Amino acid sequence: MDLPPASIAKDKHRVATRPSLPMWDQQLIAKYDVPGPRYTSYPTAVQFAGDYDLEVYRQEARDNLQQTIAPLSLYVHIPFCQNICYYCACNKVVTSDPSAARTYLDYLTQEIELQSPMVDKHRTVMQLHLGGGTPTFFDGAELTELMHVLASHYKLTDSERREYSIEIDPRTVTKDSLALLKGLGFNRLSLGVQDFDEQVQQAINRRQRYGMIKILTETARLYQFKSISYDLIYGLPMQTLETLSVTLDKTIALSPDRIAFYSYAHLPKRFKSQRAIDRLDLPSAVEKLEMLSLITEKLLAAGYVHIGMDHFVKPKDDLALARHEGKLQRNFQGYSTCMAPDLVGLGVSSISAMQSSYAQNERALDDYYQRLDAGILPIAKGFKLSEDDQIRRAVINRIICDLQLDTQTVEKQFGIIFSEYFGQELLALKPLQSDGLLCWHGDKLTVSELGQLMLRNICMVFDKYLRRANDNSSGREQSESIRFSNTL
Repeated sequence: MDLPPASIAKDKHRVATRPSLPMWDQQLIAKYDVPGPRYTSYPTAVQFAGDYDLEVYRQEARDNLQQTIAPLSLYVHIPFCQNICYYCACNKVVTSDPSAARTYLDYLTQEIELQSPMVDKHRTVMQLHLGGGTPTFFDGAELTELMHVLASHYKLTDSERREYSIEIDPRTVTKDSLALLKGLGFNRLSLGVQDFDEQVQQAINRRQRYGMIKILTETARLYQFKSISYDLIYGLPMQTLETLSVTLDKTIALSPDRIAFYSYAHLPKRFKSQRAIDRLDLPSAVEKLEMLSLITEKLLAAGYVHIGMDHFVKPKDDLALARHEGKLQRNFQGYSTCMAPDLVGLGVSSISAMQSSYAQNERALDDYYQRLDAGILPIAKGFKLSEDDQIRRAVINRIICDLQLDTQTVEKQFGIIFSEYFGQELLALKPLQSDGLLCWHGDKLTVSELGQLMLRNICMVFDKYLRRANDNSSGREQSESIRFSNTL
């Protein structure tokens, strides 16, 4: 739908033309622009506690990791970056000292040696993801060594169905680097693009030219990587609808297989690097909604499929196929195909996810090293899910992944009467239905086009921990609720 333009002044230097969104008014924006989780897990990481100790994890591993030959997913966190990006909220260590990589790799090897015996040796690693930080902070020899260590302790595969991906800072790789990555078994690349506008790049301290991304993309296709993904952000300082439209046009021209378009979350009290960003340079909640509408409109027109929160993919992409088949999943790396029921996290701050629990490693590098020096796994905290947690996790996952919820399926899976079990939640959904975020067709909840912009708000209705935090005027849970970014 073509929306009428209206000119506004972004600042004294820039003027942007933006479409109006008649379905949104200030009252509705204020109603839904509230802190809320992104639901890469349920319960969310703020519920993880220190009473989930190593013995609990060992028992969970015996019950989940060792009693099946189902495929396995591995995540390896490499925290180092050479430069600070002001927007970044990742667990990272900024350093130009190359010896830091060598030290970390030695400790990571120790963790792999301790962790791998907890997994059945017959479980094939169908999904592997290196994230950070900047995984390509490791040089070629170190990446080769890491893959050799992983292959020595886990059952890696060369199957065409595997998903072996690595996050890349385009400023840290060359054509030869991509050739090495392909040779090491990686078949998916995720390029950190963020934005193509030079003024926006300057404001976030992330300068990288369009030509660099173009060359790397073309080279990756030459080497026949299965999938190329771009990570971009909207809501950045100095970003306008006009500049964002140009970034979208350039992105569409390069035609990545997957696009993750994240909303910038400005939390300077939690992330020191964000204090370098002037709050007055940030778009308003109204402008961010218009940016999201522009992103959705242009990418859909270009042939991409919007599979849910933040993510757009080509119609023949595995994620689109998984969505069509009702097999799409969501985990700590975002959307995923349903290939592995368990995720083992390796490295500082990494999170392991099993059927009935989560376990997180130490977040501080010194604490991570100290645990391994003592010869023990660096697990610092976690969470064991109750039956109610598992029911709510299933409900939230289906809403996020399918953009709908069949209550009869939930009833059959868990042996409950949905209207009785979620009576309070059904009442809480009525205002969202009145505002046009969702509708009911018999026993099936369907998220509307408008509701897709507010997907987190719909899921929040089923989050008992968030409701409990909101009901308390003080205490730990209330303080935790403000750790989330706003939904708009």
